[in-house]
Amino acid sequence: MSTVQTVNLSLPSLPAGWTAEKDFKSVGSLSAATQRNLEPVGPHFLAHARRSRHSRTFSEDERIQAQQNVKSTEEDEDDDISEDEDSVLLSREAKDWKSQDHYQVLGLSKYRWRATPEQIKRAHRKKVLRHHPDKKAALGDRDENDQFFKCIQKATEVLSDPVKRRQFDSVDEAAEVEPPTKKEATKKFFKLWNPVFVAEGRFSKKQPVPQLGDDNSTQEEVETFYNFWYDFDSWRTFEYLDEDVPDDNENRDQKRHMEKKNANARRKRKTEDTARLRHLVDDCAAGDERIKKFRKAARADKDKKRLDREAEAKRLLEEKEKARLEEEQRKKDAEEAAKADREKNKKAKEAAKNAAKKNKRVLKGSVKDVNYFADGGEPSAAQVDSVLGDVDLVISKIDAEELAGLAERLTAAGKDGAAVKTVYTEEVQRLVGASKLKEGEAKFFV
Repeated sequence: MSTVQTVNLSLPSLPAGWTAEKDFKSVGSLSAATQRNLEPVGPHFLAHARRSRHSRTFSEDERIQAQQNVKSTEEDEDDDISEDEDSVLLSREAKDWKSQDHYQVLGLSKYRWRATPEQIKRAHRKKVLRHHPDKKAALGDRDENDQFFKCIQKATEVLSDPVKRRQFDSVDEAAEVEPPTKKEATKKFFKLWNPVFVAEGRFSKKQPVPQLGDDNSTQEEVETFYNFWYDFDSWRTFEYLDEDVPDDNENRDQKRHMEKKNANARRKRKTEDTARLRHLVDDCAAGDERIKKFRKAARADKDKKRLDREAEAKRLLEEKEKARLEEEQRKKDAEEAAKADREKNKKAKEAAKNAAKKNKRVLKGSVKDVNYFADGGEPSAAQVDSVLGDVDLVISKIDAEELAGLAERLTAAGKDGAAVKTVYTEEVQRLVGASKLKEGEAKFFV
């Protein structure tokens, strides 16, 4: 049971010359004292309590705790990482470490490249607890053959190093998934092909890798999947299969020869792997009913577009022919209308010409009927020429409409010489006012 401990503390002495009146400044007030119970806690106190309760020494308590931790670790990991160890595996020679399955040695066969660093550590700890030579000796096993323990250590060394692990994963045949046959894939296409691409996808530099999908995948998703695999960018290398290069500095030629040989072998394996993957994708695409469905739809759409183009071309041709016929008819109608207009204009011109001739005759006849304005007797030739000259001058300065109007006024004037002369005189004055005649140009009608 805990006890209460009282701690007495004395305050430091005040500096010399300090007075409460001039130096003390109150910034608050002290709260009332609170009594609290303090109890020792933490792992060291618990260890002390455990040793006291069981009357153990430090070494005895540490040994018992270690045994309990080992037992707890084995029980906790049995369900997560547990694989049977057959006699062939246990009899492996440590010198053949390069041909061993490191995941199998650590009991991680079902995880392989998916195993996390934490799982690798736990698997190594479990194997060490089981196969450490000191553990065997403590159990009475006097077999000093520790080859499998060395295999465990080598497997952990490879799988704990990211570079070495990637090199081993690159050639781990146990992680590969065999592609299905054509007959098998007919019934279970997605179920059998999907694990193949999941396994191959671990080599992709681009992550995440597109999924194979299912029957409901869109054309874009399917095209994205196959385009990804046909342009697959693999990090897979084959250094793990290299032959050992001698470290003897005196044999440099042999060292260079082996390095060149290994480089050529890696390139060859890389080329073969690329061809293998391309062939695998081809086989998958050949049996993919979605591609056949999309191609069939594309052909139907193509045929529809072709028929639409042909129908459109036919329609355009018919419209063009119709337009040509309409244009020909329009030209024909226009020619006939133009011909009719020409005939009409011709007749109108002829009628106007005849009317103009008639009106001119009326003008000339009007002066003749009034005897060229001679006051009794026959007019002189000079007077006739003067009157007719002014009549011709007026006729030359007026248009057909004005000519018709003038002829109408002269007809109304009849044979009244004064009225006829007045009509001509007014017309001459109008023409002069309109600047069609010059002042004095008419000799008789002024």
